[in-house]
Amino acid sequence: AEVLTMNKELITRRVGTQVDLKYILVRRDFPGSPYQDKFVRDFSFIEDDPEVDVVAEVMGGTGAALDYTVRAIKAGKSVVTSNKELVAAHGYELLKENGVSYLFEASVGGGIPILRPLSNCLAGNEISQVAGILNGTTNYILTRMIRAGLTFDQALAEAQELGYAEKDPTADVEGHDACRKVCILASLAFGKHVYPSQVETEGISKITLEDVAYVASAGGVIKLLGQIKDLGGGKIAAFVGPAVVYNGSQLASVKGVFNAVLVRGDAVGDVCFYGQGAGKLPTASAVVADMADCAAHTEQRRIFGWGAGEEDYVVDYKTAIKMPFYVRVQGDETHIKQAFDNVKFLSRRGQPADEKAFITDEMTEEELERRLAGFQVEAVIKVASY
Repeated sequence: AEVLTMNKELITRRVGTQVDLKYILVRRDFPGSPYQDKFVRDFSFIEDDPEVDVVAEVMGGTGAALDYTVRAIKAGKSVVTSNKELVAAHGYELLKENGVSYLFEASVGGGIPILRPLSNCLAGNEISQVAGILNGTTNYILTRMIRAGLTFDQALAEAQELGYAEKDPTADVEGHDACRKVCILASLAFGKHVYPSQVETEGISKITLEDVAYVASAGGVIKLLGQIKDLGGGKIAAFVGPAVVYNGSQLASVKGVFNAVLVRGDAVGDVCFYGQGAGKLPTASAVVADMADCAAHTEQRRIFGWGAGEEDYVVDYKTAIKMPFYVRVQGDETHIKQAFDNVKFLSRRGQPADEKAFITDEMTEEELERRLAGFQVEAVIKVASY
């Protein structure tokens, strides 16, 4: 509402017709709001009004938001959303509806333009990989652990105090939010719907300052990454989890609540989209851009979508992808060298004699687990190749 109001003349000029805000559906009172005259409590006002062409859904969840979205589409209204949970779970079904548009740029990366460039600007590329820092809360926490030496619990408390983390931070710190965004990116980049249940997901709550220090000695930082890779033969791998990113990577320099998405295409090479991944106005920027697109093309559906998902389409990365790993164990070098052909040992200040950390050669995670049998494993983190 704020963006539509403050940039009304600019939006009208770019769309070619006046875009007016008519209703705001609310569940509670907002005393003193300048938009009081727009408030309604019943979605039917919006659903049944022939003057309403575009509806923006920014409620979140898959309950009432799904109901209202379906009703709006059936009433012939285009729908714009920032709701990554809804798009990840029901995007394929909602995109099948004829005659209207369903756009969701704000669902991934907040104000960062990524979905439209991925589907349009990079349409001439065969995409091989997509990787990104997709959650500002976890990136802020890891940044504070790396730069200020805060523990995970201390950094989380600070993020909550600053409003970057929810009172219940589970969706962020356990990777669920990033997982939903991976589903959308994977569906768009590779053409078939990917569901959250198909994406192996791990959060950052087990990351310690010991791991941060060891990885720093190797010239890297720890980031929560969503990763998608084309395996060929109509199969992909998609997963979310902590990763070691070396300091030469563009992703290593992404700090605080910022997000970044790296796309690797056969023609363009690597391109990186960077900016504020959350926040009131950045997210509103993406929502209003989609609304303007729909308003400018009320007689034409914006083609934007993918095909049906398949149960065996997403392959377990643990058996399919070889990569190096960061490992921290209780043990001695002799036993580690017996289990691994070649490792790079790491060190940190105050390192106990019986604690060892190292970077492995490339191998599958399945093979790594076999080699670590018999060790007391404290941490295993993937090493990214971006």
